[in-house]
Amino acid sequence: MRLLWKPVILLPLISICAGDGLLSRPIFIQEPQDVIFPLDSSESEIILNCAAHGYPLPQYRWKQNDTDIDFTMSYHYRLDGGSLAISSPPTAQDIGTYQCLATNPLGTILSRKAKLQFAYIEEFETKTRSTVSVREGQGVVLLCGPPPHVGDLSYAWTFNDNPLYVQEDNRRFVSQETGNLYIAKVEPSDVGNYTCFITNKEAQRSVQGPPTPLVQRTDGVMGEYEPKIEVRFPETIQAAKDSSIKLECFALGNPVPNISWRRMDGSLLPGKVKYSKSKAILEIPNFQQEDEGFYECTAGNLRGRNIAKGQLIFYAPPEWEQKIQNTYLSIYDSLFWECKASGKPSPYYTWLKNGERLNPEERIQIENGTLIITMLNVSDSGIYQCAAENKYQIIYANAELKVLASAPNFSKNPIKKVSVVQVGGDISIECKPIAFPRAAVSWKRGTENLRQSKRVFLIEDGSLKIYNVTRSDAGSYTCIATNQFGVAKSTGSLVVKERTVITIPPSKMDVTVGESIVLPCQVSHDPSIEVVFVWSFNGDIIDLKKGVTHFERIGGESAGDLMIRNIQLNHSGKYMCTVQTTLEILSAVADIIVRGPPGPPEDVRVEHISSSTSQLSWRPGPDNNSPIQIFTIQTRTPFSLGWQAVSTVPEILNGKTYNATVVGLSPWVEYEFRVVAGNSIGIGEPSKPSELLRTKASVPVVAPTNINGGGGSRSELVITWESIPEELQNGEGFGYIVMFRPVGSTTWTKERVLSVESSRFIYRNESIIPLSPFEVKVGVYNNEGEGSLSTASIVYSGEDEPRMAPRGTSVQSVSASEMEVSWNAIDWNRNTGRVLGYEVLYWTDDSKESMIGKIRVSGNVTVKNITGLKANTLYFASVRAYNTAGTGPSSTPVNVTTKKSPPSQPPANIAWKLTNSKLCLNWEHVKTMENESEVLGYKILYRQNRQSKTHILETNNTSAELLVPFEEDYLIEIRTVSDGGDGSSSEEIRIPKMSS
Repeated sequence: MRLLWKPVILLPLISICAGDGLLSRPIFIQEPQDVIFPLDSSESEIILNCAAHGYPLPQYRWKQNDTDIDFTMSYHYRLDGGSLAISSPPTAQDIGTYQCLATNPLGTILSRKAKLQFAYIEEFETKTRSTVSVREGQGVVLLCGPPPHVGDLSYAWTFNDNPLYVQEDNRRFVSQETGNLYIAKVEPSDVGNYTCFITNKEAQRSVQGPPTPLVQRTDGVMGEYEPKIEVRFPETIQAAKDSSIKLECFALGNPVPNISWRRMDGSLLPGKVKYSKSKAILEIPNFQQEDEGFYECTAGNLRGRNIAKGQLIFYAPPEWEQKIQNTYLSIYDSLFWECKASGKPSPYYTWLKNGERLNPEERIQIENGTLIITMLNVSDSGIYQCAAENKYQIIYANAELKVLASAPNFSKNPIKKVSVVQVGGDISIECKPIAFPRAAVSWKRGTENLRQSKRVFLIEDGSLKIYNVTRSDAGSYTCIATNQFGVAKSTGSLVVKERTVITIPPSKMDVTVGESIVLPCQVSHDPSIEVVFVWSFNGDIIDLKKGVTHFERIGGESAGDLMIRNIQLNHSGKYMCTVQTTLEILSAVADIIVRGPPGPPEDVRVEHISSSTSQLSWRPGPDNNSPIQIFTIQTRTPFSLGWQAVSTVPEILNGKTYNATVVGLSPWVEYEFRVVAGNSIGIGEPSKPSELLRTKASVPVVAPTNINGGGGSRSELVITWESIPEELQNGEGFGYIVMFRPVGSTTWTKERVLSVESSRFIYRNESIIPLSPFEVKVGVYNNEGEGSLSTASIVYSGEDEPRMAPRGTSVQSVSASEMEVSWNAIDWNRNTGRVLGYEVLYWTDDSKESMIGKIRVSGNVTVKNITGLKANTLYFASVRAYNTAGTGPSSTPVNVTTKKSPPSQPPANIAWKLTNSKLCLNWEHVKTMENESEVLGYKILYRQNRQSKTHILETNNTSAELLVPFEEDYLIEIRTVSDGGDGSSSEEIRIPKMSS
């Protein structure tokens, strides 16, 4: 990453600009790291990396063991960019510490120090190892004895040339510190050859020692004995911060000892500790200060215990807590830098400038991590490093000090060209020239020097502050900056504008839902200033551009009036008009209260229900800013058309009443209730309905009406009534009680009709005299008891059919489609059967059914015209009487043939002549067909128009004269007359009025 510093002046001694880049100090992006290099490596050279940013690009040097490397004198070393390449084969002289230096015109920095070592391991000596003889049950140690080496080693053992390593368990242990193999208690299966196998990862090489034979002695078995710790960790161990520490502890003994660990101060072992399978290794990962202390290993068996102890001492290389930062100061200023690092032991500090150690002198004070340089001069510029070091490591913090000296300069920060302020406002004009050392500042207004007054202040940082600005303060202002290197000036203008004032602010309003209102917001302002109006509602800005349904901005440039159309309840709240200009922000607030009908009542409950009453309770809903004045209870049943108001106790439910008794309910009906609230604005939405509940049952009280009957067969009394609707039946088990008695009798017959839908009852008894009057009442009942009875009505019993056929029946043809049937009335009495009217039957000779027509007439009518018949056809007819019991015998049939069809041809060749008021008409005689009736005459039909009355003139001739006042057109048609009826009409003739 390239860090750029943007200078603010031209330095007198160093050119800041170089080529197309800006000077920047060297900053390492890669520093050398410790290297352990395999001595037998096939690599051609060793690379120690070093790279830095900076402009111009840094030059590189290297030190070995704090001595500069002379690349001209050594073919063995070369520079690869900033990195150091060391060619192989390496030599002993290459071992040591290396440090990279990066330099450009701004200075020099030192890298961290890196160690170079060469890893190797020599072969084992080839001489044969002595045989180790032990008794069964005895412990033994087989020595590995690693050859000379550099680098970390890892150890393993093989047994009898088995490629698999000896598996460690409670009885066997391979120490990674000594390489030795420990067997706590030898068993017969342990006899054989053991070989130590060593790997040096850094040297990338493994070696194998000569085998060690282990044999079992035959002079007996070793008895039990107490543990003897053979593998101990050191008495003191230096443990680095964040490292992983392993402590080894293993004992010989019979029986095989158990291993346990503890801290000697009694505190618990850290939760992060890990153990090997046999607990012979205790590992403490990520070692920290709190893990420091004395640790103890105990090996125990039945014969005793053995203890090993050691101390872990925490150490930490330095880490920065506070670094120095790039600093740019004026000539003659003082520098104070402090750096701090943590570490154990505590680090000590040294300071370097451009890679060389900095020593205290008259102006330079160094104490611990602080550096103070007084009375800075340009030569103090450079790159400084604070080095923090303890015996484990040295770290560097780098920063640049730039000491600046220049005349005042306004090029980067001139005075604002135009400053705008309102009358009565305050204004601050900044004057911040770049000058090293800091410039002294004075001001002029126009050509006059500006002095401090009650309203005018010269601020310490050079700014000019004017309070309570007036029109006369407008004009040009010049800031003059001076130091020992020169003088600079910068001028700007002050423009004074009139204040913006809200002249008509919005005011508090109290409105009804649905109304439209205007909230005013009008201002006076300086004509040159643009005004922006912003409205907010309850703190949220109203976005009028999105076409909000209810809100619209109206008015001109100086009016920000807000219209709210069809205002709703949720529009109640705080409205703020904010007026924004480039100079200020004003606002005015108004509260709008929107009042509306109440919200729906809540939690409607039925507390108690009887057969005709119900107790209700509810909670009022929101009053919507207008107190609730009245509640109304409505009910709905399966039988009602929608919701209906009901009577209550109390009769009027005021706005503070939250329970009432509903009265006048019908028993045994399912009701649901709801409550509606009203206020001065109107009636609100109804509540949710209550649960559906049925009133209790009671004796029915409504008696049937329209008691009637009669008819039926002989020996029957038929009684009918209007059934009671379900909502008035008042309970289960509903039915009707029918009571009747002959007129004049004192004894009532009482019958129950079970079906609730019945409206008819038939009483049968052979002793009933036909057409006898009965007094009848119908009542109601249900499971609760018997209810009301209707008033008494007279109903007659059934009667016999008429027993006599009418006499004197005759028939005659009237026209082609009509005949007339007549008969004599029957004189009847109770024995012959009552006659209510007559039934005429008619048919043709070829009828497939017994009759093709049946017509009834009531009362004493004895003649009936039958129409719609076929022409020139033989018809038969007979007549019979009827009453409520049915019909009597028919009369002897009579017959007649209908007349032929009327003429089908209309009158033709009609001529007319109009003289004064006389109209003469002539036409041809119409000849008829064989199956048509003869022409007997003609009908002339005339009228003034289609809506007026038609007049008819009949004649036997083929001419006629009409005397009519022809004040209007006349319409005339002529048709034939015959026995079969009127024939076809001629086409309609229009006779114009006389004036035409």
